[in-house]
Amino acid sequence: MPYIPGERRAVFDAALEACAAEIANEGELNYCIYKLSTLLIDRIGPSYTKLSMCSSAMEHAKMEWYRKKLAPYEDEKIVEHGDI
Repeated sequence: MPYIPGERRAVFDAALEACAAEIANEGELNYCIYKLSTLLIDRIGPSYTKLSMCSSAMEHAKMEWYRKKLAPYEDEKIVEHGDI
């Protein structure tokens, strides 16, 4: 996962926090992810490389989500309930 500098994060954080405050379910989250990628491609133009960039970013974000959020949660539940 590329860690971007703090000053670049600041460009996005307020808009992302506002969006996150409105998302109520999985469908809305899916829509937001899809729409963000679509808006980006609309701005920069489609090509295989650019479309693949969006797909790759989604996959890598998924992997980072698993590594940082889901795996630690599963580890807590193993301690709580025992391993399989």
